[in-house]
Amino acid sequence: MSDRLSLLSPSTLNTIGNTPVVRLRKIVPENSAAVLVKLEYFNPTGSYKDRMALAMIEEAEARGDLRPGMTVVEYTGGSTGSSLAFVCAVKGYAFKVVSSDAFAKEKLDTMRAFGAELEIIPSQGGKITPDLIPRMIERAKAIAQSDNSYFTDQFNNRDSVKGYSQIGYELLKQVDVPIDAFCGGVGTAGMLMGVAHALRQANAGTRVVALEPATSPVISGKTAGTHHIEGIGAGFVPPLLDKAYYDEVRAIDESEAREMSRRLTREEGIFSGISTGLNVVGALQLAQELGSGHTVITVAVDSGLKYLAGDLYKASNG
Repeated sequence: MSDRLSLLSPSTLNTIGNTPVVRLRKIVPENSAAVLVKLEYFNPTGSYKDRMALAMIEEAEARGDLRPGMTVVEYTGGSTGSSLAFVCAVKGYAFKVVSSDAFAKEKLDTMRAFGAELEIIPSQGGKITPDLIPRMIERAKAIAQSDNSYFTDQFNNRDSVKGYSQIGYELLKQVDVPIDAFCGGVGTAGMLMGVAHALRQANAGTRVVALEPATSPVISGKTAGTHHIEGIGAGFVPPLLDKAYYDEVRAIDESEAREMSRRLTREEGIFSGISTGLNVVGALQLAQELGSGHTVITVAVDSGLKYLAGDLYKASNG
């Protein structure tokens, strides 16, 4: 029996990562590059944010910045909070969260289920406006003034890049052809930067493309605006975004991202949220430009189960 038990994961934290990669078969136009999607909703909370959360906590522990008995504090739209709440629950830390009613109820409820203490910042009509994230950040900073707190501060925390780099290292092992392009939506920029670091380290020669909502194209050098794509488009250029590690930025229409989310579910069996739809819209653009014989990769950010209370999948029923 002991030999059998030794094959088990010692903790749910050890199940983070090593997510599968699939090739899109039905929605890719003819004469386009192959489009591969890494299914990050196979992580424990159904999101790639599990990678970031674990890295931020364990790197802080290693430095001695986070110790038993301390409280972790973060501002979040939900997926980061769900992942941090999960990691904190396993490790035994109290967790205080600043979030908003602009984000999916399922995400807020998930944080509470893991034992997080939430403070909700009211939004303007449930939309992610340019001032919302800054208001959440300021409130989280105030809460974190306690001497017994550790502020993970996701937009400024470089530990997240280390956590996300594992996506890139995994892709290099999983994909046995050259990766011509990789694209992804930018929230904190940790995921895009982490993957880019891994690919550059391997001299993969991959074109890295940052994606953002067309109504809030701040990375493109234009004015911040309102949108409802959770997890990206914070209304400012994130500090972690390094121009040396991406080749271009593209603004994607939210309505196209929404429709792509529904198509992915119906036609490819990839049940996901709007940010995944945005990623795939960007990947298809690149695939058509590069043409057959090339490979484009993006990620399925999280599970569509997090969006059933909203209008994303209700709209698909007419």
